[in-house]
Amino acid sequence: MRGAGVSGGRPGGPRIVLCLLVGLLCLGNGAPAAAAAPVYGPELEGFAYPYPLRHFRFESQGTALRMAYMDVAARGPANGRTIVLMHGKNFCGATWEASIDVLAGAGYRVVVPDQVGFCASTKPEHYQYSFQQLAANTTALLDAIGVGSVIVMGHSTGGMVAARFALMYPDRVDQLVMVNPIGLEDWKALGVPSRTVDQWNARELALTADSVRQYEKTTYYVGDWRPGYERWVEMLAGLNAGPGHRLVAWNSALIYDMIFTQPVIYEMPLLKMPVLLLVGTADTTAIGSDLAAPDVTARLGRYGVLGKEVVARLQKGRLIEFEGLGHAPQIQQPERFHEALLPALLH
Repeated sequence: MRGAGVSGGRPGGPRIVLCLLVGLLCLGNGAPAAAAAPVYGPELEGFAYPYPLRHFRFESQGTALRMAYMDVAARGPANGRTIVLMHGKNFCGATWEASIDVLAGAGYRVVVPDQVGFCASTKPEHYQYSFQQLAANTTALLDAIGVGSVIVMGHSTGGMVAARFALMYPDRVDQLVMVNPIGLEDWKALGVPSRTVDQWNARELALTADSVRQYEKTTYYVGDWRPGYERWVEMLAGLNAGPGHRLVAWNSALIYDMIFTQPVIYEMPLLKMPVLLLVGTADTTAIGSDLAAPDVTARLGRYGVLGKEVVARLQKGRLIEFEGLGHAPQIQQPERFHEALLPALLH
């Protein structure tokens, strides 16, 4: 992997929405029809990020890539610390917006990358995805922007990336924070059937806003749906429905294969730095559980149990539980989440 430089990017601004022209006027009274769902470019062009996007250009696996990121300075007195926020599989750097505001306001420099294959970053036609590769890409970005030691906080799949980053670069990680990370159990070993990449691809090609909304309502928010969550549905569905449809789905399929085949649970005892685990206990996320037999599915994704089991395996672990919350407590109840998070961060 060879770094090639950092450049400024488009600022967050009004979303560019591509609308269908059919039905623009209703027959008879000329009333305007409802706007079509938003559609975004293959690097999420048109979706408004909360802070200006920059781009880190580098070469990896023989391919020129761009890694989008936000680099937000501390507001008020800076505490000299940098925190890196790693997004999940169905999330982007933008979904950290509430946490960015709180952390910057508390004096942290906040760096928020979109990993390769996700969101506003390159979707390569061919890429060997591994958590080691994503961690190495992130390290190259931090080197390029002059960041040394960090607190690294990862949510969902980002928790797996953050754990791998901490295992590979322990001298750079002052504290590891994981928010409802996946990979805390080995789904394959527990009886979940494997999907081929082609099968994952077919599944991703069929993704719709309705399917995303229903899944997130059930798993992320435990049946508690609010209008503010719709933006994140539009983000994911609009990216998939856009001109990069097939490339977006293909990268998503490769990433799902990575997630399923590379659990981090076995290496948790090797983490030497302080580890903070924040868990919404009502979460039931388990990759591939829809293929498993009912008795297997019933044993998977039990975060109220997993959190306690994992923290017991850590050398320096601390668990904070959010009773009744789902997979994304930082979005579902941000004030409650940040009230617990800030005092638990190293200063």
